[in-house]
Formats: sequence, C-alpha cells, structure tokens
Amino acid sequence: MVTLSGNLLYASFFLYLVATVLFAGSIKDKKGKSAEKGPNKWAKLALITTIVGFASQLGYFITRWIAAGHAPVSNLFEFTTFFGMSLVGAFIVIYFIYKTPMLGLFTLPVAILMIAYASMFPREITPLIPALQSDWLHIHVTTAAVGQAILAISFAAGLIYLIKAIDQSKSSKKTFWLEAIMFGLVCTLGFVIVSSTFSAMDYKAEFNWIDKTGTEAKLEYHMPALVGPHKGELLTAEKFEPIVEVPAIINAKKLNTVIWSIASGIILYLLLRLILRKRIGAALQPIVKNINLDLVDEIGYRSVLIGFPIFTLGALIFAMIWAQIAWTRFWGWDPKEVWALITFLFYAAFLHLRLSKGWHGEKSAWLAVIGFVIMMFNLVAVNLVLAGLHSYAGS
Repeated sequence: MVTLSGNLLYASFFLYLVATVLFAGSIKDKKGKSAEKGPNKWAKLALITTIVGFASQLGYFITRWIAAGHAPVSNLFEFTTFFGMSLVGAFIVIYFIYKTPMLGLFTLPVAILMIAYASMFPREITPLIPALQSDWLHIHVTTAAVGQAILAISFAAGLIYLIKAIDQSKSSKKTFWLEAIMFGLVCTLGFVIVSSTFSAMDYKAEFNWIDKTGTEAKLEYHMPALVGPHKGELLTAEKFEPIVEVPAIINAKKLNTVIWSIASGIILYLLLRLILRKRIGAALQPIVKNINLDLVDEIGYRSVLIGFPIFTLGALIFAMIWAQIAWTRFWGWDPKEVWALITFLFYAAFLHLRLSKGWHGEKSAWLAVIGFVIMMFNLVAVNLVLAGLHSYAGS
C-alpha cells in the first residue's frame, strides 16, 4: 500500500509537469489563436492532464491514509503534499469558472515546487504522538491547508498581473521586488536540487547535543553542517565541522537546510541571469502580453474572498478548539500560532483596503504576492527554524 501510494504521488508530479508544458503550448497554438481568447486544444488537453494528475494525487492521499490509519497531514512531507494537491484542486475549480490557461502556467509550477520541496523530508509513516491522536487533526489541518491553497491562487494571479504591468525597460523598486519573488521561487528549486544531490550521496553526520530542556540527545544531518546544534559534538568521522553553533531554541538542522537552500538558490539564480541576460520577470513578460489584467485582478480578489474565511476557520477557530482539548488553553503564543494570526490579519487588511480604499489592480496584486510570502514564511521558516509546540509538524 505504501509503495502504491508513493507511485501515485510520482505519477501526479509527472502529469503536472506535462500539463505545465501543455499550458505553455496553449498560450499560442499553431494557428496563432491566443489562448486568452478562450481555451484551445492545447489548453483542453492540459486541463485533462491536470485532472488526471489530481486524481492520481488524491489516490496517493487515500492509500496513504489507509496505510497510516490516520489523515496523512501530520508532518511536513504530508502537509506540504496535501497543500500542493489542494492548490491544484483549487486551480481546477477556478479554471472552469474563468477558463484562463495562463493561470495554469503559473499555478502548476508552484504546486510542482511544493511537492518537490515536500519530497526532501522524511517520508516514512510514523505513529502519531498523543497530542495528534484526535479527529481534530483531520479537521484543523486539512481546512487550513485548503484555505491557504485557495489564497495561493491569488498569488499566481497577482504574479501574472505584475509581470505584465511592471515596466521592465528600466530598473526600479518594483522590478527589484518582483525579482526578489522570482529569487524565492528559484531558492525552492535550489533546495530540491541540493537535497537530492546529498541524498544520492547518502550523506550522514551524527551529533551529540544539548536540547532546550538540558537533555543530551542525538541529531543526524543529511547535509554538511554549516550550522551546528547547541553544544554539539560531531560523532561521524571525516564529516564537515560546523562553522557556528546556535542556541537550543533554534532548530539547527533545519536552519542549516534554509542556509543551503538560499546558497544554492543564489548560484542557480545567477546562472539563470547569465543565460537569460535579463531579469527573470523581463524574460517572462512576453508570455503574458495577451492577458486581460482586469480578469486576473478579479481572479486574485475572488480567491482571497473564498480562501480567507476557510483559512480563518481551519487555522484559527478549529486550531483554538483543538488547542483547548490538547493543551488546555485556546492560545499560547506558539510561533506557529502567532504567524497564523499574522496571516489572518494581513488578509483581513487586504480585503479592507480593497473594499474600502479602492486598492485594485497593481496594489491588490502586490498584496496577494506579499500574502503568499507570509504563508511560505510560516510553512518554511517557522517550521524549519523555530522550535515550538508545532515542531512535530516539521519532522
């Protein structure tokens, strides 16, 4: 059952890649028909491929649930793959409403990166810790992930808007920040590449260290330790010695992963700039030249309008109910709780500025992109670096 589950996930990943290529082909078919005037044969084929990929990933989710005996959303691998699946599902629904192939060209690569990113973490099925042995696991986590996935659609729409609307003929603050977003996506790809490389090399380095409770523990690295654990002692011979140690409150192994991701992202980004000889945003601009800006602006707004209440329900309301049951308090200022609140407040401000202050178009697109950055910070940095009650979710 576990093998079948893994094969279904790989199949969905491959199908999403194929669908992305088909959506790219749909932007302009051989007869010169713009895909933004309506779906052409390439767009229809891309959509069918996406739906088959989604069905395959749904099969992965169900078979892993059966094998594990609980909803597969209890660690970073499971949650992130579910987030990727929810993102594709949200895209399919929105595509049937707006029939915009360009959205697929920008949404599916994000889902692909999420699944590839997830695959770099431990994939073994492990028993749930006592705090997670509750039906609220299914309710809270899945609802929060679905809400985030719908909100992520607004990121794709906002990115399309900004790539077309921003003048790339000269450097400006707008081109700088748009390129910073592109760099972040490249860093995710860099993380996948460097993790795969060290995994293929079977790199392992074991440390003794002192955790935040003062207890001695063991920790195994799968990348060279640029950052070492608190009072760490390297046990594996002929492996890289850490350059610095960090306090016990910081997860050294996962901070090390973040540093490797950024370093590899810088190298990969510089290579892309060398090949393209222009900003990535400028290189993508011709692709979006026929897009209707009012349409993608509406898609972004509607995505937030739908995703925000779902996210609020899952990430805050259901979370507080479960926290009361598991930890006998509704709120505890855990890092994950704080960033869920920050995400809620940001999107509440997004809707306020849109509805009351008339922040449409480019301003709205920037807010959608910033919101996604906040969500990704919560998913990546908070899970990987800050130790808290939700640390099991990053294991």
